[in-house]
Amino acid sequence: MAVTVETLDKLERRITLTLAAATINGEVESRLKRLSRTVKADGFRPGKVPMSVVAQRYGYSVQYEVVNDKVGKAFDQATNEARLRVAGAPKITQKDEAPEGQLAFDATFEVYPEVKLGDLAGAEIERVSTEVSEAAIDRTIEILRKQRRTFGLRAQAEGAVEGDRVTIDFEGKIDGEPFAGGKAEAFQFIVGEGQMLAQFDEAVRGMKVGESKTFPLQFPADYHGKDVAGKEADFLVTVTRIEAQNLPEVDAALAKSLGIKEGTVEALRADVKKNLEREVKFRVQARNKAAVMDALAKAAELELPNALVAGEIERLIEGARADLKQRGVKDAETANIPGEIFKAQAERRVRLGLVVAELVRTEKLQAKPEQLQAHIEEIAQSYEKPAEVMRWYLGDRQRMAEVEAVVIENNVTEFVLGRSKVVDKVLPFDELMTPAS
Repeated sequence: MAVTVETLDKLERRITLTLAAATINGEVESRLKRLSRTVKADGFRPGKVPMSVVAQRYGYSVQYEVVNDKVGKAFDQATNEARLRVAGAPKITQKDEAPEGQLAFDATFEVYPEVKLGDLAGAEIERVSTEVSEAAIDRTIEILRKQRRTFGLRAQAEGAVEGDRVTIDFEGKIDGEPFAGGKAEAFQFIVGEGQMLAQFDEAVRGMKVGESKTFPLQFPADYHGKDVAGKEADFLVTVTRIEAQNLPEVDAALAKSLGIKEGTVEALRADVKKNLEREVKFRVQARNKAAVMDALAKAAELELPNALVAGEIERLIEGARADLKQRGVKDAETANIPGEIFKAQAERRVRLGLVVAELVRTEKLQAKPEQLQAHIEEIAQSYEKPAEVMRWYLGDRQRMAEVEAVVIENNVTEFVLGRSKVVDKVLPFDELMTPAS
């Protein structure tokens, strides 16, 4: 059949659909007859309810279902014949006027845009790399030692030093008045490890068991406790216990305790280096991928379908509600979260999704089976039982879809870097591993 498509805006289209009223009525009657075989009503045996009763009770809902089904199929057929790629769900409205014996509907919808990728050769992209140094290996082993340290009582005459675990009683006041969360007894923390605000940590250094001290403390303006943020408090602290840390030696015993089969320091360092290199690789890929996506978003020209942006905003809102629920926020499922705060993020996601899909299609950057296998193997190597991890991924379609998305993004990243102006930068290990604030 001939399909007339009306252009309303850049991406908005409208199609008029007509359905024979007799076809609708026939399908409604057929469904009501099937329904009458099982429907129950007071005063009638099952299967013996008169059609008039069935129609009165269920006629409207059945007709609504039939019309939706028929209009949906007609819309799909029309858009397929017109070779239109529909973005989002159409808005269907019944027309007041229609040819005799027909029902007419307007379907208003958006189509996917034409994506112009732009000249990638003119894009300048910073590509970072990082080396795993001996110092990085040393620091990691030091962390492993601290995870296995023990504590023993320090001599009473000795003051607290960095690395000691101190037990204290404290009480804080603001303008001479106690405040919520400002008092504790038998509270423990380790000096010098950032568990307390720097002023508090510094005040306790050098104190001995039984010693008390009063000191001022300025809460940061961005402190998580809003009631005290930006205010100055006076704290009285008393040290009741000091324990010195005992770190295990870096030797064969430590290596064996960490699961190193060879049981040597050399094998331990090699294992640490291998794990760090794997983590560095993933982080470098993420940084370079983000730089590529920024370049693609800037270089591409396209209109964004409002329906896709609206759908992405809804997903972001649901994600925010799920996060609130996980944090224990009451009534998180119904929290009023304005979609406007996610608009820019949603538009970027839709833009990148369309651009990446077009690039993958035109340049054949789909994930190959061997790439999927290699990526899963690489992930699995960081676990104690790699074979089980691989089976866990391979046995679930959703997880495999996530792996495929990562591999495709990696393919896109390599493709774009190979065709753009790349500025290489060696990033210090600590800078790469420190989360962005």
